[in-house]
Amino acid sequence: MAVDKITWDRVGRVTEPGRYMYTFGWLTITASDIAIWQQYPHAAFTLLAQRPPPGETVGREFYLGTFDIAPGARLPLTTH
Repeated sequence: MAVDKITWDRVGRVTEPGRYMYTFGWLTITASDIAIWQQYPHAAFTLLAQRPPPGETVGREFYLGTFDIAPGARLPLTTH
């Protein structure tokens, strides 16, 4: 199963929480999300879709879920 991840660079290094238009729809970024990116600039968040209310045909809504502070990093090889 593929999981979409998004980085601070991909959202233009926004500095204010809010709802931003992006290529796939609307993305809500919170102050907590920005604080994580400020501490870990390369962190990658899981992109989560929010279900629209029944009958509403507005663009898709997304928000940020869990994050990885070192995406692409190799895990250390350990033996026990």
